[in-house]
Parts: sequence; structure tokens; C-alpha cells
Amino acid sequence: MRLRALLDTDALGLRLLGGQDELDRTVRGVMTTDLRDPSRYLSGGELVLTGLAWRRDAADSEPFVRLLVQAQVAALAAGEAELGDVPDDLVLACARHRLPLFAVHESVAFATITEHVVRQVSGERAGDLAAVVDRHRRMMTSGPAGGGPDVVLDLLGSDLDLRAWVLSPTGRLVAGPKAAGPGLPAEVCAKLAAEHLAAVRTGRRGPHRVVLAGATYSLFPVRRGGRGAEDARGTVLSDWLLAVEADAGDWAAERLDLLQGVTQLISVERDRRDAARTVRRRLAQEVLELVRTGAAPAEIAARLRVAAPVLLPGLGAAPHWQVVVARVEWDGPEGSGGEGGGAAGGPVAQSLLEEILVDPHATGPEPSDRIAVAHAGDEAVALVPLPAVAGGHDGPESEILADTLLASVREPLTAGLDGDGRVTLGVSAAVHSAEGLRGALEEARHARRVAAARPGRVCAAGHQELASHVLLLPFVPDDVRRAFTARLLDPLHDYDRRHRAELIPTLEAFLDCDGSWTRCASRLHLHVNTLRYRVGRIEQLTGRDLSRLEDKLDFFLALRMS
Repeated sequence: MRLRALLDTDALGLRLLGGQDELDRTVRGVMTTDLRDPSRYLSGGELVLTGLAWRRDAADSEPFVRLLVQAQVAALAAGEAELGDVPDDLVLACARHRLPLFAVHESVAFATITEHVVRQVSGERAGDLAAVVDRHRRMMTSGPAGGGPDVVLDLLGSDLDLRAWVLSPTGRLVAGPKAAGPGLPAEVCAKLAAEHLAAVRTGRRGPHRVVLAGATYSLFPVRRGGRGAEDARGTVLSDWLLAVEADAGDWAAERLDLLQGVTQLISVERDRRDAARTVRRRLAQEVLELVRTGAAPAEIAARLRVAAPVLLPGLGAAPHWQVVVARVEWDGPEGSGGEGGGAAGGPVAQSLLEEILVDPHATGPEPSDRIAVAHAGDEAVALVPLPAVAGGHDGPESEILADTLLASVREPLTAGLDGDGRVTLGVSAAVHSAEGLRGALEEARHARRVAAARPGRVCAAGHQELASHVLLLPFVPDDVRRAFTARLLDPLHDYDRRHRAELIPTLEAFLDCDGSWTRCASRLHLHVNTLRYRVGRIEQLTGRDLSRLEDKLDFFLALRMS
């Protein structure tokens, strides 16, 4: 209840002595005391009733009021039965500390005020609980079957004045309240997803509190199938989250339970969307199996004709296709430990690749209706249809680029991998017939191996890079790579550590400038003679000659593989 309601209740006989601007404070309880220091018995939000027996002289008012303010009480009510009028020193102390002060007429017993406050507060709490139960009922009947998560989020806004959004693990906005005004900016979505994934990976219990650009968000995990936090390593890259613009740290248990119920409703919607992908997954699996086993192009083409209406509803057959291959790997005994195995990562990679390939500009209830992803062993493979250019020109309307795939998902995924996992993707060129699918699959797999040879937790490579020397690097055995780079670069690293000579950066710049002394010296802000001295030291330490093309190439490859 509010202080204003107490003042408006004539039967309580309260007279306001100070704090007119604070009458909207909430009263959560009542306490009667004449102790000089009652703070140990206060929890905040109380109306404190006192007969002023603690006051011996004017100096006592200031410390007493200060203790009440520190305990965050709602207001002070002083009885007039003992001293007559409330002392001016108490009125001034309350005014200094912005603590509302009431005078209680001598005809009104403190018990009357206490009974009234307790009755009002208890009634409001009972009403709140009833409202929570009613909201649960309304959300269950208005949930996914009644319009999807947007309806539930609208109820949160209208009933609890809470703005909330559903986000994917990559930071894609899955759903938001229709009446909440502008949606969350893409950069905020990505940061919230990154914070959530990092919190889940460290085992912290939700909701997770995040402050961005002055706004506080509470993040609730949306888990499917009743999985718990112990499965976070395998599911963190596929589960959704509920972001609420509020600080849930001081919420009552009833409100937290309500939000947990909301996450369960959203989980049902997630399961429904996954079920809708079953047909596309099965078609992709069948086509992938035909391609892998070397089936005749005519048989693959027949299967594609069946798949095209499902993958491109209303657009007819797709004359071009692209293949995207993804792999998720974890370090340690639970993961695949590198390129060698880890078939359990296939479903995780499948779910993640479906999310990465969602068209953020698509409209309608299913933004992923063009995605067909299968998994084989530890790999996920996507068949992506590309509509033809209008007018019959040869070539697809658009083509997926490796860098574009990771532009908006790198930050949250890196946080979710938490230093012990990797996501690598490879993208093929577009092919216009079933005959080209087998080559596209191999091309995408080669590109993914190129991506796996790079540093970083989230990497992708496209077919354009397979015409470069980098195609060869992933297939060099690890022990050969280590021996080759150590023989050429270890002497330079050791020298740099001892003398801070920066020979490695000098070598990189020299090769990048095609051996041009003036360009390299200008880039490094060195005199040409200083550059010549450093290059001479590199040649002396390695026994190589940087004027020879063969030695330049060896250094170049060693730097790429290091």
C-alpha cells in the first residue's frame, strides 16, 4: 500500500508534518518501537510507530532518523500522547533526510494503525498471488497454440509492464512484444546472447543480470526437453533465451515462478518449430545420402524435384544449389579433440547451422523455411537453394559468402564456446544441377578444413579460397607443420625474446611488401639501413637468403602455419 492511502484514511488520525513529495512510497509492514536503535529489527519498507520515549533531548532526533533512513523505512509516525506536539528537532531531522513524518493523534491507538496496515498489506499480497495464478492460466491458454511467443510477451507487457524478447543463441530476434515500441537493436541482441552463453558455460544459475547502455536486463534460459544446466556444454549453442528489461534480483518468488512458466511456454513453441523442420531435414538427409553413396545424377535430380517445393514454396524448382558444411568440436575428453572424431557433435552442428542460415529478412511465421540441414557423423551439411535471376540469365540470384555467414554471430558464438570449443564452416560454389552436388559437397568440406587450419574459435572459408596456396595447408600433417615452422621461425622468436629486436614482425612486413626495401622501411617507420640490418640478422640466424624466391616462399608458408 502507499503512504498516501494511510493519510487519506480518516479513522487513523494521521497528520502529515513533512515529506509531501514522498507519499507514493510503498509500505510493506509496520513496527512499533521506542528503542534508540531499532535498525536490527527493520528490513525496509516499514511504517515505524514511536511514542518518543527514546528522546531525552533535541540531540537524539538526528541519529535516530539517520538510522531509520539507513534501514530504508517508508515513514515515521510519532504519537502525541507522551509529549504533546511532535518536537521541532524531529521534524527538522526528518526534513533533512527526506523521511516522511506523521503525527498520530493521542486518541488513536498504535494497535489500530498496525491492524489496518497489516490487513491492507496482506490483502494486496493475496491479490498478487491470485493475479499470478490467473496470469499462468491466461498464458497457458494463449500460449504457442494461440499465437506463438509474441502473445505471451504481449501479456507480460500489459499485465506486468515488462518488456521482453526471445533471442536465439546467435543473437537473432525470434520474438518480441508487438506493443513494445522499437525492437532491440541487433548489436544489443548479439551482446545479450554473448553474455548469456558465457554465463551458462560458467555454470551460473539464471536469471543472469546484464547492464547495457544504461538498461538492465535479466536473462532466462529457455531449455528444451527438460534438460538441466549439466547439459550446458552440448546445448548452449542451440537453446533460446528470454531477455527481460528489468532487474530480477529483488523479485518475489511468485514473479520468478511466473517467468519460469513463460520460458516453458516458449520451449513448447521451440519444439513445435523443430517439428516443422522434420520434413526438410529428412529430405536433406535423403539427398545427402544419395550424393555420398555416388548415386546416379538422375536419381538425385528426382529427389531434388521433390524437395524443391518444400524448400522454395511458391517458387518452383531451384536451378542452383549451394552446400554449407559445419562442424562443432570441443577440447578435452567430452569433445572430439580435433579433426579425428566426435559424432555426438553432429546434431549440435545441425541445430547451429540451421540457426546461422536463417534469413533475418524473411517474413512469415517460419523464417527458416528455405533451410534443409542434415548431419552425418560429426558434420552438419546444408543444401541451400538459390532462386534463379529473373529473365533467365545464367547464375543464381544471390550466393552465400563465408564471411557474411559469421558477420553477426561471431561475438555470441565465441562467448558460448568459452575457450574450449570451435565452430568451423565451409561454403561451396553454386551448382546448377544434380551432377554438381557431389563436387559441391567435397568443395565445402575442403573449405571447412581450410577454416579449421586458422586461429580463432569461429572460422569460415569459401570456395574462392580453394584456388590459393591455403588449400594445401590443412592437409599437411601436424608434426610436419610443427617441425617446418620450428626450424625456420624458432631462432627468430628466441632472438626477439632476448633482444626485443622484432625480427618476426619485420619478416612479415618484408614479405608483405614483396621484398621492397623502401616500402617496407616506410611501413615500419625505419631507416632503410636499419631494415637491411634486421633482414641480414634474419638470414644469419636461419641460414636462408631472402633474395631467393624459394626461401621467401618457405618463410611465407611458415608464417601462415604458425
